[in-house]
This record gives sequence, C-alpha cells and structure tokens, in this order.
Amino acid sequence: MKRNTSRTVSLILLTLLALGTGSVSAAEVPTEQLSRSEQAIALSITWVKPSDADPEVTHFDDPNLVIVPEQTGARGPLAIFLPGSNGRPANVRLLLSTIARQGYRAIGLEYNDEPSVVQTCSHNVDPNCSSLFRRQRIYGDADGSLASNPAAESITRRLTKLLQYLNRLQPDGHWGRYLNGDHPDWSQIVISGLSQGAGMSAYIAQRESVARVVLFSSPWDFYGQPRKLAPWLAGPSVTPPERWFAEFHRREATAPLIERAYYTLRIPQDHILVFDLDLAAGSRGQNPFHGSTVKLPGYEPQWRWLYGSAVTRE
Repeated sequence: MKRNTSRTVSLILLTLLALGTGSVSAAEVPTEQLSRSEQAIALSITWVKPSDADPEVTHFDDPNLVIVPEQTGARGPLAIFLPGSNGRPANVRLLLSTIARQGYRAIGLEYNDEPSVVQTCSHNVDPNCSSLFRRQRIYGDADGSLASNPAAESITRRLTKLLQYLNRLQPDGHWGRYLNGDHPDWSQIVISGLSQGAGMSAYIAQRESVARVVLFSSPWDFYGQPRKLAPWLAGPSVTPPERWFAEFHRREATAPLIERAYYTLRIPQDHILVFDLDLAAGSRGQNPFHGSTVKLPGYEPQWRWLYGSAVTRE
C-alpha cells in the first residue's frame, strides 16, 4: 500500500469515552518542521552491548543505541525508548535521532522482551498476572515463573549499568546525573516505548515520578473472556497526568483495547494522538500498522510533539 504522506495526524479529544465505546472529536496537530539550525545539529552515536556494560547479562544482548546531540552535550535531559516484543533499539534510530535534535540525550534500551505479556497472561485467570509479569521484567523482584528474566537482566538494572558504563567511558559526559545511587533518577528521565515497551513505560510511570512518559500503541493488558483490562491500569500514578502522552494507529488490530487502556490510565484527552498514515510499500505482518508508528518518517512532527522540546525541561 502506498504511504500517504499528505494526510495529517489527528489529535483526539475524547469527549465521551466509556469502556469500549466513545465519541471522538478530531483536530489537527501542529506540524512545525525543524528549523535549519535544528536540522544541522550533529549527533554522536554510540552502540553498547548490554554484556559490555554488565557481564551478568547473558540474554538479549543486541546493542543499546545511545544518541547525543553534540550541541547540548551533557545539559540535555535523558529520553529512554523500550522496543516492543522481538524489537531492537536499532529499529528506532530515526525516531531517536529526531528527538535528539530537540535537545534530548536518547537511548534505545535492549531488554528481555520475549515472550510477551499477552502471550503469558491473556489466558491466565489471575487478574494480577500482567502486573507481576511487568514488575519482574522491570525490577526483578516479583514472580519469576511468569517472566523468567533474572534480577541482573531487569530493565532498571540494565539502565543503571549502562549509565554507569557511559559515565566511565565518557567521563566528561556526566552520565551520573541520571542516577540516584545505584538506581535511575527517574525525575531526570523521559520513559517511552512501543507495544510491550510502552506497557513497561506506563508501569514505571505509575510507580516512579518520571519527567515525562510517551506511549506508542500500548498497553492493552487483559485477561479472561470477554476481555477485561488488567486491574493495574486503573491504579494510582506517581507521575502526574500532565506528563502523560500517548498515541495509537487508528487501523491497528488492538486500537479499541488501547483506547480503553488510555482512558483507564487517565491520560489527558488532549495528550493522545491518533496516527493514520498508510503503510510503506511492501509492509507485511499480522498487525503491520502497529509498528509503523515508530518507523515512518512522515510522523516526525508528531514524535516531536509527543516528546516536547528538551530545552523547556531544563
């Protein structure tokens, strides 16, 4: 299918949204292009294998992608991106480069992303299955029978070890500013991700006060038949609502569940974008629109809107 780059992305105003149904009013999103000076910003790109940062990592060892705008250097806030199931940090190089040119230091973080939450918990009768699964993947201190990653390979451990490694590798980079002892300093970090990675980001943002959270097409954790959203989605959030941003593609297979989940997470109505570009030629897969939201160059203005300018976050 030919990609229609002339179609704009809509900002959805959820004026009436109950679980499963709703009335949607659409308005155009600002689509300012980068200025020439922003386009000219040089980027420093570093690849770091997780096992180089931490020898205890033995699985899911594709390189982390670290992109730093040379103009802002150590002053920029940090944006983390968590890929979806079977994803790789290299797949979102364009997205990370785009937000790096807004002043962010950007990291695509490799983590244990198989099997997925839905594969493990959608047929589990325990409503708390997906919460326990995500906690084990993120912190490494929950039920290891659901998500088998060891504590050494948890998301927070991987991020901490990577930042410590970068601090040693680039002593003038001041990577330690994103750490609070042996833990990430979430107040200095924007957390984001696609699919399973977006669900991990939402779970973190509920429990840690992050600088911003950006969700691409997830979470949609559910259990039982008919599908019931996992209880954790309705839990309280330490990160205030004004820092939550999200999107989904109107034509992806799980769009109705994602809509319900965003409503349950209490994301502000005017912080949610509905993407609707056609696919790139040759795109295939059971749910191809799902991954397209972090790959198509036509979404660059919307990516910038979702993450906001890093300069204003100093």
